[in-house]
Amino acid sequence: MKRDELPFDFERRRVSVAVQVGGRVPLLVTKGAPETILPLCTAYEDEEGVHPLDEPLRAQAAAQFRQLSAEGLRVLAVAWRHWEVERPIELPDESDLVFAGFLAFADPPLPEAAEAIRQLAADGVRVKLLTGDNELVTAAVCRAVGLPAGRIVLGSELERLDPLALERLVEEVDVFARVTPAQKHRIVLSLKARGHAVGFLGDGINDAPSLHAADVGISVMNAVDIAREAADIVLLDRRLSTLHEGIMEGRRAFSSVMTFLLMETSSNFGNVFSMAGAAALLPFLPMLPHQILLNNFLYDLAQIAIPRDRVDPTLTASPRRWDIGFVRAAMLVLGPISSLFDFLTFAVLLALFHADERLFHSGWFVESLVTQCLVVFVIRTARAPWRARPSWTLTLNVLAIVGIGSALPFSPLAGSLGFVRLPPSYLLFLAVAVTSYLALVEMAKRGLYAWWNHHQRETVRPGRA
Repeated sequence: MKRDELPFDFERRRVSVAVQVGGRVPLLVTKGAPETILPLCTAYEDEEGVHPLDEPLRAQAAAQFRQLSAEGLRVLAVAWRHWEVERPIELPDESDLVFAGFLAFADPPLPEAAEAIRQLAADGVRVKLLTGDNELVTAAVCRAVGLPAGRIVLGSELERLDPLALERLVEEVDVFARVTPAQKHRIVLSLKARGHAVGFLGDGINDAPSLHAADVGISVMNAVDIAREAADIVLLDRRLSTLHEGIMEGRRAFSSVMTFLLMETSSNFGNVFSMAGAAALLPFLPMLPHQILLNNFLYDLAQIAIPRDRVDPTLTASPRRWDIGFVRAAMLVLGPISSLFDFLTFAVLLALFHADERLFHSGWFVESLVTQCLVVFVIRTARAPWRARPSWTLTLNVLAIVGIGSALPFSPLAGSLGFVRLPPSYLLFLAVAVTSYLALVEMAKRGLYAWWNHHQRETVRPGRA
């Protein structure tokens, strides 16, 4: 029967329980990290009874502990003493213990751990190991999974470091042993302070603060409740390859969302600017309400295949952060380019074709739709469009919408929609204008990415506080 308990904490690294079996004398049983138990022992027990524990025997026990740890076994020391005091256990009671022996547990890494780490490295993810195990067990685990462990930093070393020194250390070192939950939390925050996108995988109570602090907290279905609640993602199985699959799928989804946002913000900004300018200069509406709605409907249809696109590998090679600043910069750069060609179209329609209201509506409707739809082939990749080809699904969908929109002024629906047939010479101008527009957007995009990458390097530089 348990009489009292002094619970485990990460400073003592042990737990003590007062128990009584039948009518026997109560015992105080202590178990925990061997390096914290052995110094408290003054005797040891074997088959012949209890004997004094001198320094040579203590050293022999410590050597046995190190040998077991080096083999990758997790080791607990167990000790006891008689307990006849009817009061709660206190810290001074953990003394003059009798060393009973070691409990060694085999907890080998999952078979696919080494391959998963290689996959993550190929994904641009740097794996860091934060564990409460001692450095010998940690080194054995690193050897088993192929994780370089040239230097293992202990939690006791972290206590002496100020925030700036810790930031530099976590940048250089990948393996940390004997760390407490608070130290894990500090490491995660230091990595974030260095500008890294941090994912944390854990399933224990002591992982909850780090799971909450990480950019992406990952736990498993059989983790403790508090770990699952603190995590952003809970894996339904323990296959580590799921991490690679999830990372790549997340990056593809992120790239598709960014493509959509860049198209929408730049296009809408340009259209509003063009509409406002045309309304101020023209004696009629630049486009009728139902034509605007139809244009937007067709434009939205052209984008429904973006999630099925073949994402540029350069955009999934490394983690990317959501950054509204980049979206705003793209809107302010690419939007005016769209307006520039809209105003050029206005000038050509009015000056060269002497367009009336219906011809103006028809010409701008087609030019607006074609440029908005085709620009996806430029925006969807940071590289040249011909070096990162889109999927057939996206290509056929966009070209189909462009074809439908261009054919409307020549279709039987033209009259009811307020359109008229476009002159062949205007179609020639449209081809030249669209080609020039896409070329100018490509140049602006390259400059935008170059400027933004330089800006990011200047903002997040090694060694900053």
